[in-house]
Amino acid sequence: MKKIFIAGFISLVFSTLSFAGEYNLTVDNVKIDTGDFVKNGIGYNGKSPGPVLRFKEGEDVTINVTNNLDEMTSIHWHGIILPFEQDGVPGITFPGIKPGETFTYNFPITQAGTYWFHSHSGFQEPDGAYGAIIIEPKEREPFRYDREYVIQLADAHPHSGDKIMRNFKITSDYYNREQQTVGEFFYDISKNGFMNTVKDRLAWGDMRMMKADIEDLQGFTGLINGKGPKQNWTGLFEPGERIRLRFINSSAMTYFDIRIPGLDMTVVQADGNNVQPVNVDEFRIAVAETYDVIVRPKDKEAYTIFAESMGRSGYARGTLAIKNGMEANVPALRKPGRLTMADMGAMHGMDHSGMEGMDHSEMKNMDHSKMEGMDHSKMKGMDHSKMKGMDHSSMASSKDTPVDPFYAQGSGLTPEAANGGKFLSYADLRAQKPLYEEREPTREIVLRLTGNMERYIWSINDVKYEDAEPIRLQYGSRVRFKFVNETMMAHPMHLHGMWSMLDVGAGQWNPVKHTISIQPGTTAYMETEVDAPGQWAFHCHLSYHMAAGMFAKVIVEGGPESEESTTDSTVSSGDAL
Repeated sequence: MKKIFIAGFISLVFSTLSFAGEYNLTVDNVKIDTGDFVKNGIGYNGKSPGPVLRFKEGEDVTINVTNNLDEMTSIHWHGIILPFEQDGVPGITFPGIKPGETFTYNFPITQAGTYWFHSHSGFQEPDGAYGAIIIEPKEREPFRYDREYVIQLADAHPHSGDKIMRNFKITSDYYNREQQTVGEFFYDISKNGFMNTVKDRLAWGDMRMMKADIEDLQGFTGLINGKGPKQNWTGLFEPGERIRLRFINSSAMTYFDIRIPGLDMTVVQADGNNVQPVNVDEFRIAVAETYDVIVRPKDKEAYTIFAESMGRSGYARGTLAIKNGMEANVPALRKPGRLTMADMGAMHGMDHSGMEGMDHSEMKNMDHSKMEGMDHSKMKGMDHSKMKGMDHSSMASSKDTPVDPFYAQGSGLTPEAANGGKFLSYADLRAQKPLYEEREPTREIVLRLTGNMERYIWSINDVKYEDAEPIRLQYGSRVRFKFVNETMMAHPMHLHGMWSMLDVGAGQWNPVKHTISIQPGTTAYMETEVDAPGQWAFHCHLSYHMAAGMFAKVIVEGGPESEESTTDSTVSSGDAL
């Protein structure tokens, strides 16, 4: 029996790691057991999530990926800086991996931190094709810890990704279980008066929108490292230890609000990059983001890691404990929020960024000719004339309403800590040290995040991916992207291949990220040092928004190997989704 165990253990090790710097991954059909349901899915090396890949800064890695599916696949290394041919996006950087084929990725590791990998083919990622990456730094990190755990979040759904997309196309609120109730109607009357309440309901009805449209996808089971709430993933500790928790949001559609009742958290990394420490009670993690936090439990107790969906329709939970089997109280879900007219701010031309002095004439960089033929009257079925008589007084922020500059003032999504304490804001983040020298951007590009919720069409500048021209950047330039969210959904925007400095007003200390969440009715800015020649994907990381068209190709012209790097791929652009 002992020999069988040893042989099995050796086989497991070598199935993932052949020797230092070389890894073997298989892409497989798997069963996913959430504790609530069992479904067919896709995983790596026979399981979902896949193995944790550990790299070292400065090494070259070789990853052999064998496709055991009967369909094309791919792996994208999310947040990793690498040659564009290794980025793993079919239709943009390579053709994809055929059934039965082994594709070898090879790239240098030039960074450290917490990242993840996932399929960029069809809906394989929502169906379970994801895993974690930890990169050990060359130099000592500016914080101490005694042990660490990956906390990889996901929103497993009983339906396959293909079925979910088909249902969204039938009706966009197919999975919305948080409709307004008669009780809410009478509560609003008591608070705002009968006429104001009726006008408000009629206005939302005319716009064919619902205040409850916070989450597209409900009915999921939240997972931590592949385990549902009933299965209770557990990480062990000794009292007094500093524990590093590497949070990764690998969900298809779900933002999570994270808290650990009884423990303070110190945020030390965002998207793999060190930040100046921020002590918080709770934080929101957008889809595709990562945050590393340090906690220090001092008592011989169990502590619940509680990840509550932004729409309050579900949760993931795990436990930190001194021994297996221990549990702590699991908080009840809070009352779901409701969107407000403030969350439509950008639709009225409002700019909530607080960045005074912006010259809106700089939209000249946009090619509006690509928008010809668009029927803007169909944007979400909205009649903007209906908004003229609306009472915007409800948008005013009271002294009790939390203020976060990255949310519209009066937004129904502005987060509050469950215990009344500190909730992390993007505005709190400062880079531990600057990644680039500070300089003025050479160009500004406006990206309007647009969509038709009723028809479930999502786009950038009113143009779906298959109809859009690539965004062309010059190697060596510094580009300032201005995001204007004209929808009532949050969008986590991810630019492949290059770092993005989120403008929080801190100059050279602005945090360095790979994914930036743009809230409804707001404008936000990021600057990108264009230092990676080639073709790159740029998209919303909500899986079904990306598939519905909120996706762009970026071509970096000039620089090393410029001739090869700026040649358009001949593969169908639809394969990138």
